[in-house]
Formats: sequence, C-alpha cells, structure tokens
Amino acid sequence: MNSSSSLTNDLIMEILSRLPSKSVAKFRCVSKRWASMFASPYFKELFMTKSSAKPRLLFAIAENRTLEKEDCVWSFFSSPQLENPYEKSSSTLVAAAEFHVKFSPDGLLINYYGDIKYFSIGYASGLIYIYGNRYQARPLICNPNTGRYAILPYRYTYRKAYSFFGFDPIDKQYKALSIAYPSGPGRNKILTFGDGDLTWRKIKCPIPRPGIKSHGICINGVLYFLAERVELSFDYVIVCFDVRSEKFTFIDVERFCRLINYKGKLAVIYWEDDVDIYEICYYGKDLDDYLDENLDADATNELRVWVLEDVEKQKWSKYAHTWTDDKFFRRHLSIAGATASGEIVFSMRKYTSKQPFYVFYFNPERNTLQRVEIQGFGEAFNKTCSVCTFVNHVEDLDANDLKQLKSVHPPLVQPEYYESSDSE
Repeated sequence: MNSSSSLTNDLIMEILSRLPSKSVAKFRCVSKRWASMFASPYFKELFMTKSSAKPRLLFAIAENRTLEKEDCVWSFFSSPQLENPYEKSSSTLVAAAEFHVKFSPDGLLINYYGDIKYFSIGYASGLIYIYGNRYQARPLICNPNTGRYAILPYRYTYRKAYSFFGFDPIDKQYKALSIAYPSGPGRNKILTFGDGDLTWRKIKCPIPRPGIKSHGICINGVLYFLAERVELSFDYVIVCFDVRSEKFTFIDVERFCRLINYKGKLAVIYWEDDVDIYEICYYGKDLDDYLDENLDADATNELRVWVLEDVEKQKWSKYAHTWTDDKFFRRHLSIAGATASGEIVFSMRKYTSKQPFYVFYFNPERNTLQRVEIQGFGEAFNKTCSVCTFVNHVEDLDANDLKQLKSVHPPLVQPEYYESSDSE
C-alpha cells in the first residue's frame, strides 16, 4: 500500500512539474496532502528542471499618466526567449508578448521616466525589486507574474544612493543591499526578505562610500555592481557581494562598462566609444539628447566583451566585435543581458504604440545579429513609455510561496515595520 501511494505521488509530481506555475498553484487547493507535496524542496527542484515554462524575456513598462510624472503605472509582459535565433532564415522574427499585470500602488513614488540618477530596479529569481526615487520613495518587492507585492520599511535615500537585490540559492533567501551616497548622510544597510520581520541592518563596506555606476546583477548567489573608488581618483571597480556570507570583495576594471551574466560567469560589455551615462545624467544632461547629439546612426559599432574566467587571478577572456548594420540603432537600445546559450540581448529603451518594438540577439562567437519584433504590448499606452528588459525570467515556486507578498488589488495600509532610528 505504501509503495503504491509513493508511486502515485511520484507520478503526480512528475506530471505537474511540467506545467506552468499558475496551474500548479490551482492544484495545491485539491487537498492538504497535495499542498504539502508541492511545497516540498524536491518538487520545487523538479519544477525548475522540468517545467514547460522555459526562460522568457521580461518587460517592465513604465507609463506616466500625468505631466508631473508623479503618477506611474507599471505593466509587466513576457515573451518567449529565442534559442539559437541565428539559425532562423527570416531577417526579422516575430515574438508574441503575454500580458501579466498592471501595477500601480498609490503614494509609493515608484515613477520611472528614464531618469537613472536616483532610481534602482533589480531582478532576482523571479521577483522585481523597485527602489523608487530619492527622499520619499518606498522600496518594494513584487512578483511580475501575479502582481503580489510587499512594501519594505522606509529607507532614507539621498541623491545617488543606490540599492541592489540578490538571491542566495543555498538558504533560498532574498536580500536587499542599500549603499549610501558618498558625501551624504545615512549608512549602508541590508535587509533579508522572507517570512520573518523586515528590518534594515547596518553593514560595513570596505570601500568608503563608493560612487555607484550601474544596476546590480546576481550570479550564483553573488551580487555584482560597478562603482568608482573615490579615494583612488575615481578609478572603476566591480563590487562583489556574497549574498549568503554578506562579505565584500572587489575586482579592478579599466573603464566604465556594463555587467552581464554570460553563461554563468561575470562579463563586462562596452562600446569602444562608451561614455559614463551616470555622469551625463548627474550633470543635468538628458541621456536621449546626449546620445542623439554624440552618436552617429551610421557609425561602425565596435563592441568589447570581457568574460571573467578566473575570479582569484582576475583573468579575463577578451573578445572584440565590429559590424555595421543599418537596422541596429544603438542609441535607442539598452543591454538586457545574455541568454544561457550565450546570445547577448539588446532591447529598445522606449516604447510607443505607433512604432514597432525590437530586441536584438547578438552571438559573439558567430558574430551574428538577429532582430526580433515583439508584438502584443497593445494600444493602451497613450505616450512614449520607458522599458526595462530582463533576460532568463523563469517563475520560481519559492517566490510564489513568500507569505509577505500580498495582493496588489486591495488598498494599501500603513506598513507595520519601520527602519530603526540612528544617526541618519
């Protein structure tokens, strides 16, 4: 009898592990036994390897509903992430976008309109982390597939203070790391997000008040972001933060660059004539205007990709790629990341319903470029919107199980937890 029951459970888990997570969530309501079975670590690991939900591109579209830009609506879409797109024969492929949810909590000031000076947004293991604008914003974590969210304790933000989001795959914990502005008030702090109390804890960073120069990426439990070392005449450094041990290490780099996850390894990517876009915005210049004035649409694109092969020795594999392509409008694109097979994905930074929206897959090993038109965002957007694109989005059952994620639909209530007062 026991062996028969065990066999039945194994068959059930094998079948349901191949379904999308929304279907799994419905089947959890069948019985307490099924709910317990689907919450087990074994099934979660099985789901991640067997699920029919393959990695997708995730699009976070921010639309400002007022001229004052204080009323922002986020819409989350995803589309299939192409595998080996260079093997297709069509010059331009088409992929359909699936709508997930509109997200607009009132009064949280999570408006984003292309101003990267004071805004942090991160992605880790199925969840989006939005740090909002300076001074009055409330950081929050949300599930872009379901719209469920959690408001984090108030964290004072000053000027270019930045925050990052990482995931520890061993202890299955999400953590937010907040770095204070170099010459401003406040302290560096960290918050562990789970089923317990939410509190910001003080944390020491060996570099005194680094100037942040990029959003963060998390690779195998290590959070990476680019900073400048003020004490070394503004030389650039990659900060490596182990999410589990909460220890810092550093990697020196020669220049401003973007960071991506390239086949499970840290990689930096930059154009030969790349500029520090954070400095451009810091001095009050509009990024779009600057790029229009300084980048020739017909210029040859010279791309550099460095892959970190040995962390301890800081040994890099360096690749250079040059091509001229009249369909690749570099000044309109952002670097979204790289797929598991090694295609670097570029995405348009703006969307308007009157024009097509494209992503580009570039394979550095084959030196090939494939354009894909994303259809399905719809006509509901009345103006030009900002788009943040993330690669390798897969629904994580651990993310769905977080009890502190509540529904986006009920009105917001006063949060229960506050940051403890200190010298800030």
